[in-house]
Amino acid sequence: MQVDDTPAAWQEVLRQPHIGAVVLVSLGIWLHAADSLIVATMMPAIVAEIGGGRVVSWAFALYETGTIVAGAASGLLALRHGLRLPMAAAALVFALGCTLSAMAPTMPVLLAGRLAQGAGGGGLAALSFVAVGLLFPRRLMPRAMAVMSILWGAAAFAGPLIGSLFVAYASWRAGFAFFGAQALLLALWIGWWVSGLATPGPGRTGDERLPIKRLALLCLSILLVSYAGIAPNPSTMALALLAGLAALLLFARIDAAAGAGRLWPARPFDLRFPVGSALLMTLGACIATMGLVTYGPILMQVLHASPVIVSGYVIATVSIAWTLGSVMVSGLPERLDPLVIGIGMAMVFASVAGMTYAMPAGPIWLIAAFAAVEGFGYGIANVFVLRRATLLAPRDDVERLSAALPTVGHLGYALGAAVVGILANSAGFHDALGAGEAAHVARWIFGGSFAVALGGALAMLRFVTFRK
Repeated sequence: MQVDDTPAAWQEVLRQPHIGAVVLVSLGIWLHAADSLIVATMMPAIVAEIGGGRVVSWAFALYETGTIVAGAASGLLALRHGLRLPMAAAALVFALGCTLSAMAPTMPVLLAGRLAQGAGGGGLAALSFVAVGLLFPRRLMPRAMAVMSILWGAAAFAGPLIGSLFVAYASWRAGFAFFGAQALLLALWIGWWVSGLATPGPGRTGDERLPIKRLALLCLSILLVSYAGIAPNPSTMALALLAGLAALLLFARIDAAAGAGRLWPARPFDLRFPVGSALLMTLGACIATMGLVTYGPILMQVLHASPVIVSGYVIATVSIAWTLGSVMVSGLPERLDPLVIGIGMAMVFASVAGMTYAMPAGPIWLIAAFAAVEGFGYGIANVFVLRRATLLAPRDDVERLSAALPTVGHLGYALGAAVVGILANSAGFHDALGAGEAAHVARWIFGGSFAVALGGALAMLRFVTFRK
């Protein structure tokens, strides 16, 4: 495939014939990202009204489970049906989940709603990546990815703010209804916007059934991994994580033997192939960077007397830098993709090593600086990963790969939460943590995460050195 190095201008993606596709992927990302963030600010009000405080964590775990499972199926659905039907269905499932949550009389009903929201939102996010690969010329793909990064960054700020506004001036139920209405309008719009969305891909098969058994096995894997992140002791956490990984490996093995009915690309985690190295790089980066999000605020408070708002802004620095990086480099020519991906991912993995020192030793500005390095590195790399991966992937796996990239990222976050939980508990993490103990926990968390980062760095080197 010939590389097109014609400079890509912003006005090209923001006018016809591409503006409709930009709106489509933007709305898909917005609904998924913002909804996943508003619940954290609404949860205290939810628990106060309907109870269920003991299973609050499952409101997030089930959302991620739905996201990953639906994302895994999205590539196959796009191959068989094109984009219109799967995207409209995902938006409707999301709207149904919001309706269930808005009307929930008890926490179990709300958990069912969160599962449906995760499935719909995960499908929308994964199909938005597929849409970028199908609806934009190759040279405009990084610009489209940068737009998605901007929307994700905006959601990082607007989501919690919207949630707090609904709690303060209306109700948490109205918050869910607000996003449900948006999803319903999106589904109706997709239903009428036919051009470019209805054509199935080259991988269509005669078997129209979804592989329910494989999806159930993947669901079991994610639930086990999610439980590992909240298990009461290190041994139970390790057992749940190992069982979850075993179920995941079994899923991958069965899926690989499914031929044209595969959910994931062929050889999804094989370093000898470009697709495998791209997905392993993404998985390693997402696992390795979960320490800051999961335990950073607690550690900063204990070690450096950081106010909650300051810790929150340190975490938000990742999203801000990610968005800035994406926008700054998205017009670069395709021949620079390997270089920029290599530099960006090296920054991500280096930030984990930096956190091993900065988190226990401080000061806060140094922690924030490494958070910015992480976000900026991923931002400049991420806009080109999809373009390079689709260049190197077999043609009949492009849709599967496009959907798999964000799905594997969510899988990495779930695995990362479990891994850092095991590391923290093994290092003696507990509620009444002293400064000396917290420093020891921080070294374990980020030192262990850096070991994962090294594996991700190896996959990155393989990915950027492949030739078409």
